[in-house]
Amino acid sequence: MDMPASKLMRFGPENPLRLDEGTELAPWQIAYETYGELNADKTNAILVCHALTGDQYVASENPVTGKPGWWSMMVGPGQPVDTDKYFVICANVLGGCLGTTGPACTNPETDEVYGLDLPVVTIGDMVRSQAKLVEALGIETLFAVVGGSMGGMQVLQWASAYPEKVFAAVPIATGPRHSSQNIAFHEVGRQAVMADPDWCHGQYAKEGKRPLKGLSVARMAAHITYMSDESLHNKFGRNLQDRSAITFGFDADFQIESYLRHQGMTFVDRFDANSYLYVTRAMDYFDLAAAHGGKLANAFLHSDTRFCVMSFTTDWLFPTSESKDIVRALNAAGANVSFVEIESSRGHDAFLLDEPELFKTMRGFLTGAAKARGIPAPSNGD
Repeated sequence: MDMPASKLMRFGPENPLRLDEGTELAPWQIAYETYGELNADKTNAILVCHALTGDQYVASENPVTGKPGWWSMMVGPGQPVDTDKYFVICANVLGGCLGTTGPACTNPETDEVYGLDLPVVTIGDMVRSQAKLVEALGIETLFAVVGGSMGGMQVLQWASAYPEKVFAAVPIATGPRHSSQNIAFHEVGRQAVMADPDWCHGQYAKEGKRPLKGLSVARMAAHITYMSDESLHNKFGRNLQDRSAITFGFDADFQIESYLRHQGMTFVDRFDANSYLYVTRAMDYFDLAAAHGGKLANAFLHSDTRFCVMSFTTDWLFPTSESKDIVRALNAAGANVSFVEIESSRGHDAFLLDEPELFKTMRGFLTGAAKARGIPAPSNGD
C-alpha cells in the first residue's frame, strides 16, 4: 500500500534509512496518525508502538475494517494516555502493510511490488524509522514511549538506543528477546503462508493471487497464543457450535473451532501475507542483550529514563518472568523503574482489553512522570 488514508511522511534518496542487515533503504516512507496538540515547548509528545498485527489507528477508526482504534480504551480524551493533554503519535511499523514501506509497497527501482525483494527488517530498524519521523515532526524528546508485546519490544529498543530522547517508557507484556517457543510458533505461521500454493514464492501480487488459506491458518495458530487456557475454557469450554451433537466429521463441531476460523478469515482482509513474514521475523531477531555484550543491564547503563514495566499473570507468550528479567537489568543499571504484575485470566491479549488495573497503573505512572516533566497530568478519569 503506497497511499494510506492516514498521514504520510516521505523520505527521499538524500535521507536513507540504515538497516541492521547492512543496506540502506531509500526512498522510503512511514504512515502515521496523531491525536491531540503538541504544546509550545514540544514536551508533551507520546509515541505509541503497536504490536504484531496492529497499525497506526490506535485511537481512530480503521479505514480498512471500520472498527474503532485498537487501543481506544487507553488512548483518547480523558483516557490514561490523555489526548486532551498529550500529542500522541502512532506509526505503522517498517515492514507493515498500512502505508509504511513494506513488501506490499512499490519498489522504486522496479516500479513493481517489493515482495521478498525488501530487505529483512528488525525491531531496531522499526525504531530507527520512528526516530526519523519524530525528528521530522520537530520533536527533540518524547515525554513517553508506550506499547505492548512487539510494541513493548520497540519501547525497550527506544529506551536503549535513544535514552536522551525518552523521558518515560512503558513496556507492557513483552520481553528482552524472543524465546525459542515464540520463534517456533512464528515459524509454524510462516510455513503455513509459504505452503499455500497461492503464495507463489512471495510474488503473488504479480500473479494476481493471495495466499488467504495459509495466512488464515497462521493467524489461527497465533491467536491461540494470545489467550490463556483459563480464558479459552471460560469462553468456549467444549461447547458445540450451532448443533446438539457431534457430527463425526471435520466441520467446526466446537465453538472454539468456529471462533478460530472466524479470526483467520477476518484477518486476511486487513493484512498482507508477506508483511506477516517480515514482522514476525523482526520479533524473532529481537535480542536486546546480544547487542550489548550479552548483558541486558548494559543496554540501559546511565539511563535517566523512568520505566514502568507491566505483565499479566496468565500471559504465557511473554510471562512475568521475562518482565522481571527486564526489571532486574534496569535495577542493575541503576535506572528508575517500577513494576506491576496484573492479575488477569485473559492471557497475553489482556493488554488490549478492559483491565482496570492496567489503566490505573498507566494513569498513575504518567501522572508522576508528567509532574517530573513539568507538564499537565492526565485527567483523573472521572
